[in-house]
Amino acid sequence: MATDYYQVLGVPRDATAEQIKRAYRKLAMKYHPDVADEPDAAERFKQIGEAYEVLQDQNKRDIYDRGGDPLGGGFSGMGGFSGMGGFDFGNLVDAMFGAHASRGPRSRVQKGQNSLVRMHLTLAEAAFGITKPMKINTVVLCSRCNGTGGEAGSEPVTCTACQGHGEVTQIQRSFLGDIRTSAACPTCRGYGTVIPNPCLECSGEGRVRAARTINVKVPAGVDTGNRIHLDSQGEVGPGGGPAGDLFVELSVSRHDVFTRNQSDLEMAVTVPMTAAALGTEIKLKTLEAERDDCDPEDSEIMVTIPAGTQSGTRVAVPGRGVPKLRGRGRGDLGVTMIVETPQRLDDEQQELLRQFAALRDESRPEVQVERQGKGVFNWLKDAFS
Repeated sequence: MATDYYQVLGVPRDATAEQIKRAYRKLAMKYHPDVADEPDAAERFKQIGEAYEVLQDQNKRDIYDRGGDPLGGGFSGMGGFSGMGGFDFGNLVDAMFGAHASRGPRSRVQKGQNSLVRMHLTLAEAAFGITKPMKINTVVLCSRCNGTGGEAGSEPVTCTACQGHGEVTQIQRSFLGDIRTSAACPTCRGYGTVIPNPCLECSGEGRVRAARTINVKVPAGVDTGNRIHLDSQGEVGPGGGPAGDLFVELSVSRHDVFTRNQSDLEMAVTVPMTAAALGTEIKLKTLEAERDDCDPEDSEIMVTIPAGTQSGTRVAVPGRGVPKLRGRGRGDLGVTMIVETPQRLDDEQQELLRQFAALRDESRPEVQVERQGKGVFNWLKDAFS
């Protein structure tokens, strides 16, 4: 025999039907003229198809193994795969995708898509949590047909174009033989049925787009970029199918006073030079003061400024920061002091400062250059970053 079909497929002579099928699938995908670059790909593809046609059919394989001609004359010249030995391109589809490439009708009822919306929060809302109403525009169940897609009393009927299969098959002649392609039925859009009297509200979709309001529970300690997952609050699926999920992405607005650093809050206060030198106590409003249900005792705190405080000094107030999202307790409130030097002095004040400078021998002070340390400007940079 001129052609060794077993060698063409690269299988042993005692190969099983499954081994032959796998080998054919691999080679057919490699040498298909539409994808292969080899100049002899078309010829190799014809040989592979011929070998598979013989070896996958037990009767033809027996004839071939006994030395006979299983194709009864073989291929009919350049006319493609025809006659008794005609090769049906559907075998290629069967080998690649199973015995039947038909997908069948798809269900009208499908799960809806997930949705992503964004919610803006104040710093206080993000820090202490809130249940906040949110208006969203999404796809909801059609109230007129309750998801069926048809008017009252209208039931889906079998599509006459595809006979309920949901797809139609076209056969085209080529030099490779009959090429069969399947596509969703354009009449029923792949459902296999049609609704003769569609719902006037949703046009047969079983769902409509509408605005609705939901309450979103925001836990304490969230930050920009965190997402809240709301199960089954997304879009209702086609045909009234189950809704997808809703993801709420949070965005926290900047605050005029406080800056957040993970679970800590930072703020900067300006104190007079005399207060920094002598030490004092200052009263500050807390972030809790912005809550509607804030206890008056939590709305303000007293912060002690030690005598001799320098610009950039940070005083930490424990437990006055942001509650930890995944943990217990709260961060600190960091208060950075900016010492203010007076710019306008009357004659009496100037004279008093001269006397003070003379007492400290600072009338002509020697300056000290900061080296490798964390100077005032770095402190201020950290305070406002």
